[in-house]
Amino acid sequence: MKIGKTIYLDHQATTPVDLRVFEQMKPFFSSQFGNPHSGEHAVGWRAANAVDTARSDIASMVGADPDEVFFTSGATESNNLGILGLCEKPLNIKRRIMVSGIEHKSVLEIAHFLNKNRKYRTELIPVDKNGTIDLNYLENNLGDDVALVSVMAVNNEIGSMQEVGQIGMLTSRLGIPFHCDAAQAPCAMNLDAISEHVDLLSLSSHKIYGPQGIGALFVRRELQNHIRPLLYGGAQQGGLRPGTIPVPLCVGMAAAAKLMSGSEAKEEQSRLGQLRNKFWGSLTTLGFDIHLNGSEFGKRHPGNLNVCFKDFVAQDIIAALQPRLAASSGSACASGIPEASYVLKAIGLSEEDAAASVRFSLGRFTTEEHIAEAVDMIEAALRRLSLL
Repeated sequence: MKIGKTIYLDHQATTPVDLRVFEQMKPFFSSQFGNPHSGEHAVGWRAANAVDTARSDIASMVGADPDEVFFTSGATESNNLGILGLCEKPLNIKRRIMVSGIEHKSVLEIAHFLNKNRKYRTELIPVDKNGTIDLNYLENNLGDDVALVSVMAVNNEIGSMQEVGQIGMLTSRLGIPFHCDAAQAPCAMNLDAISEHVDLLSLSSHKIYGPQGIGALFVRRELQNHIRPLLYGGAQQGGLRPGTIPVPLCVGMAAAAKLMSGSEAKEEQSRLGQLRNKFWGSLTTLGFDIHLNGSEFGKRHPGNLNVCFKDFVAQDIIAALQPRLAASSGSACASGIPEASYVLKAIGLSEEDAAASVRFSLGRFTTEEHIAEAVDMIEAALRRLSLL
């Protein structure tokens, strides 16, 4: 898609709100506004019904029951509520946490906090060059003292997709809670059975063409009494996440979630994968030394292309493309951190190659014309930088 004259290829940072989603949200900003917790009048009842329907739609996307879905402000809060909420519970005597080395910053920072301030021992599960976790390592290092395993379904930088079912099988054998950050997953895979394999699942609306500022946490029913809330206030959402639920945002996230299911979603994933492959093929013909970071195309997010431009600096390339093309040298959560991507270094890239890598992420409204134009821009930018 284009924003003005800028081709937008940063969909893993955030997606535009689909107009079909926006249309469903609009009434709840005006004629159908209401506090869903106002239980004494019809305006509140209608708002509560809208939230209940939204919760059911999001639950359906992941194969859960509605009472297992809790609204949050986004995946970062969901990660905090799921992991901290479980590990801060009094009398939790298990003191080991296992997370992959390529988790979202919010998960890694939580693990660091628990290690430093709560006497937990955090262990990083190694990943291979494709960004896939070492299942043998996980199996061999699980034990009765592990409080939690956290592995994301789809990586936000290199698009690698994990074997969530196999991870869940290993953790369930020992009764170890398995948390999965699935913020990037709905655009990449079918999630309608994922709740069978995980105990905690984080979701984000703005990664799936819904509004910013809303997310959800799936908490398996049997685990809900073991989660300590991070916020205190009213009894909303069973007291697990108090505060007034933003009805328009919930409706928007649910509308976006419904578009992530069925034949339309499969067709979109297939189209994106083909467009991404064509993009990569065009880049390889430009005559520069470039390499694909991460797994082969069949095992990664269909819209993800993470490219190492040897002997260049990613930030120089992106700067040279402004204001005509939006891409990223890392995840949006790491913006402002002057260092090469920890994800790329975890899969074995050198400091130089990691700093030479750019993430392009295609989306629902990306066209072949956008890709062709982007390739021409990238070629021109690389040739200009080569002369410096």
